[in-house]
Amino acid sequence: MALKKKPVNGMKDILPTEMQIRDYVIEIIKETYRSFGFTLIDTPSVEHIENLSNKQGGENEKLIFKILKRGEKLKLETAKSEDDLVDGGLRYDLTVPLVRYYANHENELPTPFKALQIGYVWRADRPQRGRYRQFMQCDIDILGDESNMAEIELILATGSTLAKLGFKNFQIRINDRRILKAMAASCGFSENEYDSVFIALDKMDKIGLAGVFEELLNHGLPKEKADQFVKLIGRFAKAKVCENLDLLTNALVDHLDAEVIKSMTEILGSVEAAKLSEYEIIFDPTLVRGMSYYTGSIFEVAIPEFGGSCGGGGRHDKMVGNFTGKDVPGVGFSIGFERIVLLLIESGFQIPDKASKKAYLLEKGLSNKITGDILRKAQMERDAGGQILVTRMNKNKKFQKEQLNKEGYSEILEIYRD
Repeated sequence: MALKKKPVNGMKDILPTEMQIRDYVIEIIKETYRSFGFTLIDTPSVEHIENLSNKQGGENEKLIFKILKRGEKLKLETAKSEDDLVDGGLRYDLTVPLVRYYANHENELPTPFKALQIGYVWRADRPQRGRYRQFMQCDIDILGDESNMAEIELILATGSTLAKLGFKNFQIRINDRRILKAMAASCGFSENEYDSVFIALDKMDKIGLAGVFEELLNHGLPKEKADQFVKLIGRFAKAKVCENLDLLTNALVDHLDAEVIKSMTEILGSVEAAKLSEYEIIFDPTLVRGMSYYTGSIFEVAIPEFGGSCGGGGRHDKMVGNFTGKDVPGVGFSIGFERIVLLLIESGFQIPDKASKKAYLLEKGLSNKITGDILRKAQMERDAGGQILVTRMNKNKKFQKEQLNKEGYSEILEIYRD
């Protein structure tokens, strides 16, 4: 059987030029988030299948790359269902592993715990522009802080990071799951209909209000309730931020705790007053987010150049309790790393302030003394901060130098025998 040189569908090889940009972006992310007090952690790529399939991951639970049991535990002849064959899976996000990590090490960690995690995740999704089956995620989470200061910190840290990467005029949209539930309740929907309502609303950017109405009907929901819900959303979508909040206070007074509106007002006002970069913080009552583990505030990054979401997150106060029986407040924000890298590459991004890159091309047959002198000199230049390549001279020297120029080597020295 012939071997296949192309990667598996939905996954990709990364060439050196892109890898340099990825490394640069990761360093900016680490540097910025650390300046906000976040601590870098790591978790395994493989999780227990029970943790991944606990009905909190929304649609992602349908996209798990599952792992067969190994050795004597894999009993094909007696298996009655998939559950008898599978005991693990590749993580589809970094939140589930983080919560398991916290539940396992809570007594060893500070309160609140500000975690930074960067790593690959896997989803058996349909590949498309900026979406892969293996992709990098960069998450920050705050566990143990029930105040909205946690949301404010996450938004400011994320906005600051994107600004340092050169993005301007992007939006960070914010909403609250409790507001969504109150809107649905005020229109007469029962709690077991909420998921269908939110699935329809989540498509509004693509299908508009009329499309949302049709989606609600397609889910078998009553026409009168669907009509009332769409009219309510339409009022909010056309209003400015402050007007939206006033409308919510009046329209949902019987279904929504006033503290939710108060907290939203504080978050919006604090971020607007504190941010130093050019981006908008916007209250968007149509924002849904797909994960069912969100319990309160939710947010999403929209970058005009991409035309879609480039990150998001929210509050997940109930997740730790699934492991320990004791709820711990938590909230997190994930940057769309792959989409950000894609945008930077498409814009012709050049890494600023790169170390000087010099190459020594050594002719074949040089004496040990000359070779040793060059290697010693190269090491001294590396110690001084330079990026130095020492390599043999190819027969096609012209092509070799052209390739080195493309890789950013601005100085190329040819060393010959005496």
